[in-house]
Amino acid sequence: MTACGGDDKGSGKAPTVSSDTGKDRGKKTAEGDTLPDRSKTLATLKNDAGVEMIVYSAKRDSGGFLTVSGDFKNTGGEGFTTPLEWSGQEEAVTEAGPSLAGMTLVDSVGKKRYYVLRDTDNRPLTTSNYTSNIEPGKSLNFFAQFPAPPSTTAKVDLQFPGFPNATIEISG
Repeated sequence: MTACGGDDKGSGKAPTVSSDTGKDRGKKTAEGDTLPDRSKTLATLKNDAGVEMIVYSAKRDSGGFLTVSGDFKNTGGEGFTTPLEWSGQEEAVTEAGPSLAGMTLVDSVGKKRYYVLRDTDNRPLTTSNYTSNIEPGKSLNFFAQFPAPPSTTAKVDLQFPGFPNATIEISG
């Protein structure tokens, strides 16, 4: 992972599923992962199955990366099985198991599309190896790391299979 920023977020640990989405910003899970800062919401997207994708941050870091983080919350009355499209269409990535490699960012001003970064073993730098079912009232926290757009780019369009597009603001 050091070749792609030295972040251990791609460690293969399953992300935490919780029912609390309000007051645990900056806290660590039992596995030691830091939950997203939930003090500000950049976008809330809803799919037809009653799942909300809540984006809390799109933050640049000094290494030239942009990390998007948030929660998927099942507000419906039944369990939600994550679709295969969430993992993207690349064969090498689908072999890595469930992930959010299907997420993209579009810089409409710079006319560029950004895909989730991969490590040196071609694993996506995103939430991965999660349980593919989100029970009613539960949440799945997520992150996805991208190459950072130029510093002059303040907003990008987030695209993810099954959800409407949303414009999100970049910080940092």
